[in-house]
Amino acid sequence: MFLTQRESALKGIITKEMEIVAKKENRTPEFIMEGVKKGTIAIPCNKNHKNIDPEGVGEGLSTKINVNLGISGDFQDYDEEMRKVDCAHEMGAHSIMDLSNYGKTAEFRRKLVERSKLMIGTVPLYDAIGYLEKELDKITVEDWFDVVKNHAEDGVDFFTIHCGLNRTSIKSFKESGRLMDIVSRGGSLIYAWMEITGNENPFYEHFDRLMDICREYDITISLGDSLRPGCIHDATDSLQIAELIELGLLTKRAWDKGVQVIIEGPGHMALDEIAANMKLQKRLCHGAPFYVLGPLVTDIAPGYDHITSAIGGAIAATSGADFLCYVTPAEHLRLPDLNDVKEGIVASKIAAHAADIANGLPGARELDDRMSRARKQLDWDTMFEVALDKEKAREYFESRPPQEKHSCSMCGKMCAMRTVNNVLAGKGVNIKD
Repeated sequence: MFLTQRESALKGIITKEMEIVAKKENRTPEFIMEGVKKGTIAIPCNKNHKNIDPEGVGEGLSTKINVNLGISGDFQDYDEEMRKVDCAHEMGAHSIMDLSNYGKTAEFRRKLVERSKLMIGTVPLYDAIGYLEKELDKITVEDWFDVVKNHAEDGVDFFTIHCGLNRTSIKSFKESGRLMDIVSRGGSLIYAWMEITGNENPFYEHFDRLMDICREYDITISLGDSLRPGCIHDATDSLQIAELIELGLLTKRAWDKGVQVIIEGPGHMALDEIAANMKLQKRLCHGAPFYVLGPLVTDIAPGYDHITSAIGGAIAATSGADFLCYVTPAEHLRLPDLNDVKEGIVASKIAAHAADIANGLPGARELDDRMSRARKQLDWDTMFEVALDKEKAREYFESRPPQEKHSCSMCGKMCAMRTVNNVLAGKGVNIKD
């Protein structure tokens, strides 16, 4: 009989995926199993994703990075999106979310699952319009679930589905006076469908049916936040918190079905609210792993939102967030290109790594100490090897080469490392010549 990761953990069974995650995280397999059992760790791993290299997301583990990509109706370049997939692998991301909403979505998704060893996530709601070739008001409950089932069969490891939005929360939303209303693309689609048809959210109303699909393939449900704040003005308002409470109730129902859960969190939030929000989520959602987009700490930096996101992401991950969705410099402006993707990954990795060091995770400082030793020894090859972006570090160094090979062109012969190394070695210090 097939058992999900959660069902295995509840029976005290250590799976091969748990063993792989334990080795990566410098933890024992028992530690990973107990986390999956409690729901504080998830290992998204669809049984149909045959070449996956499993990752753990959650408490006591390194902060994970997700890369968004996919085919857009305004810019349809399948080859470029696959180059972004390769970049995600090369730059050390942990998951890819295929957000395709146009064209041959099923073909692209299947190739992605077949090609990628990373965790693959999707938002089936995005795919429904193009796949079904129907207007929103013509989509039925059965249509929605057909799309979900297709994604499951294709090997997707986690779904983002906006299950917490319901008729009650819609009433509150209309009375809220929010500055930016609903900014979640999936949330806006399901809201519009509910308003047009007069029906309840099908994924809220038929949540157990959704869980049956997730359990069949061992898909982790990533509970989407339809009412997340889309600007710092709306952060931590009653709509966001009320939905979070609802997601906490759905989390327990999913766990009871043997399904792993990730909770999605805010996208825009002032610095002083982030830590409290992380703790609030963990309390209301029973310690389930928390997945955040940023959060972006200011709304006035288009073109630099990978930086505003990294600032918020570092604070969030230090305060309890487990999974950071990258943000690129193109956020709010256009579909990101390959360089945007790389910049977004590096910015998120910096935030995640900084948080892992602050959180005292086993081995988190090893590379930093190795970099420091290399800098002390002026060992440039090792510095480039350890750097998050090896190519950029070497390119910068070589673009303005130093006259003195054992320094850089910033300090030249006045390099502090060179001076002190020579003195400690009993050599002279020749700076002028």
